[in-house]
Amino acid sequence: MNGEDQPPQGRFAGSEHRFPLRVYFEDTDLSGVVYHANYLRYMERARSDMLRLAGIDQRAVHEDGGGAYAIADLSIRYRAPARLDDALLVVSRVMTVKAASVVIHQTVRRGALVLTEAQVTAALVAPDGRPRRQPRAWTDIYSQLQWQGADA
Repeated sequence: MNGEDQPPQGRFAGSEHRFPLRVYFEDTDLSGVVYHANYLRYMERARSDMLRLAGIDQRAVHEDGGGAYAIADLSIRYRAPARLDDALLVVSRVMTVKAASVVIHQTVRRGALVLTEAQVTAALVAPDGRPRRQPRAWTDIYSQLQWQGADA
């Protein structure tokens, strides 16, 4: 696979993960702005990309029967609309690390303007649906990424 075949990905700037994306026609509603639920999709893609780049292999743990992340809590605020063909940036920051969960603050921006912001708690759950401790290697990674407010 050459570089042209690779899906778009984000990058880390200090402990902050930045994930670029573009608004397509399918993302908009009848009023021509991004449909509210699509911001959640953008944030999910950014979180998945952040974990992959950080070395957290969700797929391997899931396939080994170790469980998967589920969103346990979500708070979102919509501030301004995104429109067709806008270049957006999803910025993700690890805020809190606990034994079975991680809290990630995310913003969707167009340039310097914050369009949407959310606080997301992802909890690792076993196949039976019960909370499960995250692998130690994962909590170590999250601790290293935890936002300190200095590398904005």
